[in-house]
Amino acid sequence: MSFFPKIAFQYEVEEYLTKVFRNNELVTALGTQEAENKYQSLLSHLSHPPAFTSVRVNTHLASVKHVKKLLFEEIQKQFKGLHVPVLEHPKLQDILLIPVIGPRRDLKKHASEVIVGAQCGYAVLRGAHVYVPGIVSTSRFVKAGDLVSVYSDIEGKCRRGAKEFDGVKVFLGNGISELSRSEIFSSSGPLKGLGIRMIEPVYLSPSFDNVLPSHLFLQNLPSAVVSHILNPQPGEKILDMCAAPGGKTTHLATLMHDQGEVIAMDKIANKVKKIKQNAELLQLNCIKAFCYDGTKALSVEKREDKGEGPPFLPESFDRILLDAPCSGMGQRPNMFYSSTLKEVTSYQPLQRKLFTVAVKLLKPGGVLVYSTCTITLSENEEQVAWALKTFPCLQLHPQEPHIGGEGMKGAGLSLDQLKLLQRFDPSAVTLQGMDINSLQDSREDDLISLANKDCIGFFIAKFMKLNSK
Repeated sequence: MSFFPKIAFQYEVEEYLTKVFRNNELVTALGTQEAENKYQSLLSHLSHPPAFTSVRVNTHLASVKHVKKLLFEEIQKQFKGLHVPVLEHPKLQDILLIPVIGPRRDLKKHASEVIVGAQCGYAVLRGAHVYVPGIVSTSRFVKAGDLVSVYSDIEGKCRRGAKEFDGVKVFLGNGISELSRSEIFSSSGPLKGLGIRMIEPVYLSPSFDNVLPSHLFLQNLPSAVVSHILNPQPGEKILDMCAAPGGKTTHLATLMHDQGEVIAMDKIANKVKKIKQNAELLQLNCIKAFCYDGTKALSVEKREDKGEGPPFLPESFDRILLDAPCSGMGQRPNMFYSSTLKEVTSYQPLQRKLFTVAVKLLKPGGVLVYSTCTITLSENEEQVAWALKTFPCLQLHPQEPHIGGEGMKGAGLSLDQLKLLQRFDPSAVTLQGMDINSLQDSREDDLISLANKDCIGFFIAKFMKLNSK
């Protein structure tokens, strides 16, 4: 049952998506009503957080069993003895899953209110406290130590520093203010640090602020699946084309036992800095990060400087991950998607440019994995159909592990081809809350099955390059 309203889009984007999810192939296979039900269910799921928090263990530094024990103790401490299990994923041996308790419908709302920005609000729904930069407004007389109710301004219409807000706001839970209103909106400049310590969030998830930072990496389940599918081997040369902030980069290096070379690229300098920081934190030495535009990463002739960074000669890499820039519609929770149709449709040509470079940089016999965190056909299955037609040297390959659903109909791919793709579709399960009692009564297999489905929207395709033509 929905606790929040369905995700809202700009009118033209909503029209576009409606056509995507009512395409002829899909309607012929499912029937009009079933196709419509799945689409509406997806819209409801997207506005709610996934049913589990997933974290990746840095197996380069510690065993899964050891980190699981430490994490269980930390969660018990945060949840004041509430027995919430930490589950090991049977097919992703470095992934731990923590069930999310909620939504909690019986929380009392307080007179003092704090309004936070949408992105801050989404972080709160996934276990974060409220930091000062995320606060947009507070009630007039908020003091340090006050009990406050926290709301998200999902449409971004609240004026900074306002004393009240009557626009669209979504209740996120209750917390204790660490600062007074005057301190939060100090004229001496924006403060940093903790603003509201959440004590009664609508969704109860553990906070990972400074929790085992070198041993754990907070990562959505499908994002962790990608690296396993690429399956890098020690000693290989790997390219992560659009790598920031480095979650998959560091995962690849870990799976290779830090032996070989992982080249990570991103065209934004601050993001490259973040990749390097994450590599250092997780003590991985085989990662080399470069600030570079992936569409220009191919060199047609040998460079005189013989540098180790981009651009690269054709057929330089054993495996390539293209986790492409995308419209990001699969991210959860998201209650208001602000991008225009022009922005949404701008990604397909960029993805094709990157993909073309990736194919040329890949060695014959090499593996290319393409992924996005969005739900459209144009950025997912249509890209696969285009790639197979454009590059006869590519062949779709089975994915292991395959824990998501098959590809979506509508791009003209065969049933066998769709089965080789992996689309994580949150609407594959009924939207349901989880309380501590239902959690205790659940079988571990059922919880794992739920975690595999009730996650972010995501897409993965795996190709092998047969020859250099």
